[in-house]
Amino acid sequence: MRWMILASILTLAMIIGVLFAFNLDTVLDETEQKTRVAMIMTGLREDHSWNESHFDALQKAEKDLNLEVAYYENVPADSTAQSIMEQAVKNGANIVIANSFGFGEAELMVARNHPEVKFFHATGLQSATNFSSFFGRVYQLRYLSGIVAGLKTKTNEIGYIAAYNIPEVNRGINAFALGVHKVNPKAKVYVSWSRSWTDESLAADATRDLLQKHHVDVLTAHVDALTPFEVADERGVWIIGYNKDNSKRFPKHYLTSLVWKWENFYIPKIREVIQDKFEGRNYWLGLESGIMELSEMTEFVDDSIRKAVEEERNRLVHGKFDVFYGPIEDNHGVVRVGIGESMTDDALLNRFDWFVKGVVDGVGP
Repeated sequence: MRWMILASILTLAMIIGVLFAFNLDTVLDETEQKTRVAMIMTGLREDHSWNESHFDALQKAEKDLNLEVAYYENVPADSTAQSIMEQAVKNGANIVIANSFGFGEAELMVARNHPEVKFFHATGLQSATNFSSFFGRVYQLRYLSGIVAGLKTKTNEIGYIAAYNIPEVNRGINAFALGVHKVNPKAKVYVSWSRSWTDESLAADATRDLLQKHHVDVLTAHVDALTPFEVADERGVWIIGYNKDNSKRFPKHYLTSLVWKWENFYIPKIREVIQDKFEGRNYWLGLESGIMELSEMTEFVDDSIRKAVEEERNRLVHGKFDVFYGPIEDNHGVVRVGIGESMTDDALLNRFDWFVKGVVDGVGP
């Protein structure tokens, strides 16, 4: 009897061991075969800005997941983009990633033509069976950086260089201004439009015009060009960066930066593709996701400012607060969000055509 029990136990142990070994082999083998990824980019992979944030992330994913990544740089958001994506698929891409809103329609068209390929669209809103869009609730970081600006300014005139008057950009301007006014109701945020994401000359002109007209002593930007920060650095204006931590490029006037950590999206989502677990949907992720963060604040940021930012960050991460909770008044004195109300995601994404109190719009060349 004992022998039979012992034999049964040994047999069960062997079965469990085989199953465990099989599962382990499956996990180990899932990245044995290379996965080919095509990254469609608006600029250069080493632009120290938006495109480099995606490049850095895929470099990390490449090591973890055995990827072979082809980078298509300086792709215009027109019919050329669709041709390049089709060529990428022809070259064997299993996954196509496009990193600008303007690529959306072209990428969706290519996705319809190639159901066997998976597609990711940064900053987009659409989805399909083999197509996911993704972005971060970067307005949360804009709000936190607004607190830095509001507490750092001495002139109460803060500059904001913006690309286009669209909901994404307006959402960031408003969140930034709400952060400023959380700690400094007297300050104003002056917006200057470059009318381009990447044109360095237009961004520089917009910045010079702004600094000529106002006593701006803190400046931030929602463009991918670096010239706003170069001009600010030359004029002795404090800088709050975007996309990458460029504190080493501007060591005399840098405060902090809104930085992307796309690897915290790319690695798990590409792994899902490899595991045949892809789900076509829209991802709009907050601070808790880890895909974005404020960079380490420099020596020019006082401890009191750091403390104020950390307190608000904790509220955001733990869901106790979000930026667009009422009451919120626009810059014409109209109450847009009442007490106890909050803006819906649909309104935030699609219907932000107004500015909050304290924003001065329309400054620019």
